[in-house]
Amino acid sequence: MDWKKIQNGSDIRGIALEGIEGENVNLTNEVANAIAKAFVAWLKEKNGKTMQTVAVGSDSRLSSPAIREAFAEGASGTGAQVLEFGMASTPAMFMSTVDKDLKVDGAVMVTASHLPWNRNGLKFFTTEGGLDKGDIKRILELAPDFYNVENTNKGKIEKVDFMDTYCRILTDYIREGAGIGNEPLKGMKIVVDAGNGAGGFFAHKVLDNLGADTSASQFLEPDGHFPNHVPNPEDKAAMASICKAVVEQKADLGIIFDTDVDRSAIVGRTGAPINRNALIALIATVILREHPGSTIVTDSVTSDGLAEFIAAKGGIHHRFRRGYKNVINESLRLNEANEESWLAIETSGHAALRENYFLDDGAYLVAKLLVEAARLRTEGKELQDLISDLREPAESKEIRFKIATDNFKEYGQKVLEDLQNKIEKQADWKIVAPNHEGIRIACTAENEKGWFLLRQSLHDPVLPLNIESDVEGGVARIEQRVLGLLSAHSELKH
Repeated sequence: MDWKKIQNGSDIRGIALEGIEGENVNLTNEVANAIAKAFVAWLKEKNGKTMQTVAVGSDSRLSSPAIREAFAEGASGTGAQVLEFGMASTPAMFMSTVDKDLKVDGAVMVTASHLPWNRNGLKFFTTEGGLDKGDIKRILELAPDFYNVENTNKGKIEKVDFMDTYCRILTDYIREGAGIGNEPLKGMKIVVDAGNGAGGFFAHKVLDNLGADTSASQFLEPDGHFPNHVPNPEDKAAMASICKAVVEQKADLGIIFDTDVDRSAIVGRTGAPINRNALIALIATVILREHPGSTIVTDSVTSDGLAEFIAAKGGIHHRFRRGYKNVINESLRLNEANEESWLAIETSGHAALRENYFLDDGAYLVAKLLVEAARLRTEGKELQDLISDLREPAESKEIRFKIATDNFKEYGQKVLEDLQNKIEKQADWKIVAPNHEGIRIACTAENEKGWFLLRQSLHDPVLPLNIESDVEGGVARIEQRVLGLLSAHSELKH
């Protein structure tokens, strides 16, 4: 068993079921059992307590119930008390660690987010938030000592319906925030698309209680085959599906979640998607009204138009590296350095708010926007009115160059260094600084008017290239110039 292979940055990802030729299952029930024991041991190292209380929940994947059960058995086998939540959301698992009644020391969510149906994984939390890369490394260092080891102790496993508590938190937040009665969403038709993941609760346990009409919602039933579309707000087919539903059902708003509900996006009444840069602009508008001058931390691929929008609202746009833990940790760092930052958000839909433990919670993000929607409705306005002046690019594109060599990190770095040297000789291309990831270039020629960013993928042998342009045909012209400069690197494939 190659334990290092299942680490995916700040969580664990692996193959849980056979299904794709050439892939070997490496996240078995036995592996999950050993990781559970290692997690309890890690908690003891961190907090020094003899007795640990651990909560475990899962998404709707086919392999999730068995892995969840194996994890519960493993943790209880060390003597830990285990709270088994059943199907849950990733944000709810964190919230269990700050719940005053449960007193949970650590929590784990069995999920692989939007990855294919045969994948699965584990996300870990303490009261301090999600674990970091070094924490996962330590847990996987401990895990082999517990692999196929019999239980020496037996703690209690108790089934708890914490999702009801979590839903009440969201419902109360919207009701109190809107301040316009017990049913602030009455008269609003809202389409919720859970993609057959774990997010169906939001329609029936939150929105219905606030007076919304959710009868046109789709794919709320959990189904680990994900038969309708990938549960992922970044997926084009998924967004097309929710946009179509909003228009056909003449709804006021659409809401789409990823599998484990830590990401989300929305759709306006006209069927226009509000995701990526538009979603960041929307929540930034609300945050900057509440906290003027706040720094908004985003990932590296956000647009120039968004930077202008945030600045016009009186905020500071701080582009950082890709990875939701990266933007969250950067926002935490800025606050510790006395630079107020109330929002850390990725274009993928991961949004973490300072007011909510810096937890990337797709349902909480939507809840905050629904408070705003309810208020605007009393003025005859809609959410999209808040971002009507956001400058969107005329064209955009992402190209993913595969690196066909084992030492892909080293090779990728050489490609970036070579590209930078060549760009310094291009009169109409300027290196953007500060820049915290890869190389970002401002393309100033009249027939390009845009930018591109070439960076290394966080975990894969890939160099993603993001291009945006404000003129028709600009992306293609930038792309051809970049391809020319990269042509000498034979191990790059696209």
